[in-house]
Amino acid sequence: MNCLTTAWTAHEAELRHWVRHRLRNPAEADDLMQDLFLKALRQGERFCSVHNARAWLFEVARNTLADRLRVARETIELPDDLPAPADDTDTVDSLTACLPRVLAELSAEDRDAITCCDLQGMSQADFATANGLGLSAAKSRLQRARQRLKARMTQACQVQLDAAGHVADFVPRP
Repeated sequence: MNCLTTAWTAHEAELRHWVRHRLRNPAEADDLMQDLFLKALRQGERFCSVHNARAWLFEVARNTLADRLRVARETIELPDDLPAPADDTDTVDSLTACLPRVLAELSAEDRDAITCCDLQGMSQADFATANGLGLSAAKSRLQRARQRLKARMTQACQVQLDAAGHVADFVPRP
């Protein structure tokens, strides 16, 4: 084990500095250094056959650090008086009031694709068969119809989205 003590003595200060720089917590860095030393110690005589002890120690330190950070979950305690998140379900549900009029303004082809697949739950494969289309053509037709519906609803109902892309507000259309 003389080779381990020699390598540890030669590289321990540099390793400790490297670990402390990444963890920024001296106690955690000391724990990691202890784990590293134990891993090297468990190698026994195999450690003496390592070609570059410094590289081995740094690689094991990097892997140990990565394992620790992967498992660590930083948590903060939330205050008891934290307000509940706003429920935008009402906004989205009431947006459906705009749907019939806007849907009626779309082409018959777009209206049929959206009505069959999205509102009535028909599979795209069944829609393709019913309309004499290939599956990829039916998927493309439905995707284009959804894009036109979204654009028309955004314009006609003056839909406003929040930063996350969720409906924040709109103007109902009779």
